[in-house]
Amino acid sequence: MTSHDRPTTDAEGPHRPGAAADPAPGNGADGRQVTEAALFEAFGGVRGMVETVVPGLLFVAIFTVNKDLHVSAIAALAVSLVLTAVRLIRKDTVKHAFSGVFGVAFGVVFAMMTGNAKDFYLPGMLYTLGLAVAYLVTTLAGVPLIGLILGPVFKENLSWRTRNPGRKKAYAKASLAWGLILLAKCAILFPLYWWADTTQLGWVLIALKIPPFLLAVYLTWVFLVKAPPPIDVFAEMEAKEKAEEEAQERRRVERDALDRVTDDLYGDVVAEAAAERPQGPRHRR
Repeated sequence: MTSHDRPTTDAEGPHRPGAAADPAPGNGADGRQVTEAALFEAFGGVRGMVETVVPGLLFVAIFTVNKDLHVSAIAALAVSLVLTAVRLIRKDTVKHAFSGVFGVAFGVVFAMMTGNAKDFYLPGMLYTLGLAVAYLVTTLAGVPLIGLILGPVFKENLSWRTRNPGRKKAYAKASLAWGLILLAKCAILFPLYWWADTTQLGWVLIALKIPPFLLAVYLTWVFLVKAPPPIDVFAEMEAKEKAEEEAQERRRVERDALDRVTDDLYGDVVAEAAAERPQGPRHRR
C-alpha cells in the first residue's frame, strides 16, 4: 500500500503568487513546466519513490537470505519509521512517508497474524486493486478520480466538471490510464500470490513498483499538457473579493460625500433661517 498508486495534494505545493498571470498548463513550454512541477509534487517525486520502494525491498532481501518473517517485517517497519522521522526532523512534507508507514504496518500485522510471509504484500495488493476499480468507476460516473485529486493542485478545484469540458476529458483519459495500468499490475501479482513463493512474489512486486507508476504519471502529463488550461478558481475568488471590497469602499466614499453635502446644506439652511428671524426689542437694564 503506497502513496504512489494515488497522488496526494499539498497546500504548499507548486502554487505561486499571482497565479492569474502565470502560464497555465497546456500553453507552451512554460505550461509544460508548470504541469511537470505540479505532478512531481503531487506524486511525491524521487524521494517519495525511494521511500515507497525501500521497506519492501528490505523485507524481501532479508527474507530471501534467512526466511525469517519476524526479522524481515521488523526491519521493513523500522526503516519506514526512520524515513518518516528524517522528514519530521527536516520539517519536510510527511504525507508520502506516513502513507508508507501505514502500508508497511498493515502488511506486518497481517503477515504476523496469518504466519504467512506472502501476506506482508496482500494489503498493498488489495489497496491497488481497489484503487484501480475506483479510477475506472469514477471515470464512468463522470467524476474521474484523477481530476478530484489534481484539481486542487492546479487551483481549479471542480471547475473542470462544468466549465472546462476539454479538461474533464483529459482527466477522464488519465483516470482510465491509471485504472488499466493498476489492473494490469494486479493481473500479474495476484496469480503470483497463489502460485509463487514469497521471494518470487516480493522481487516481482519490487520490480513493478516504479515502472507502472512512471508510465501512468507520464500519460497523465501527456493528456494534461494537451488539455485546455485550468480555470484558476482561487484567483477568481480573490478577484471577486477584491471587487466587492472596492465596491464597498466606493459606497463608503459616496456616503461620506453625501453626508458632507447634507451637512453643508443643513448648515446653510440653519444660517439662512437665523438671518431671516426677526429680532425682538432689546431690553435695557
